[in-house]
Amino acid sequence: MEVYLLWHTHVDHMLDGGEDVKLIGVYSSIAEANSAIERKGSCEGFRDHKVGFEISTYTLDKDTWSEGFVTQ
Repeated sequence: MEVYLLWHTHVDHMLDGGEDVKLIGVYSSIAEANSAIERKGSCEGFRDHKVGFEISTYTLDKDTWSEGFVTQ
């Protein structure tokens, strides 16, 4: 089964790293995620940064990171 994560990112130079990334929600379909974009698109902040929405697809019960990591 797949789920759809809705993210919003916008550049804010006042923040460390310069980006503000928010996970808006997790949805059962692309249609539900797109409906959330429509709902949020009129809210303060989001209405000025509509290009910042992104939908990511994830499969449940499956690793999406397949290796370890190194700290440098």
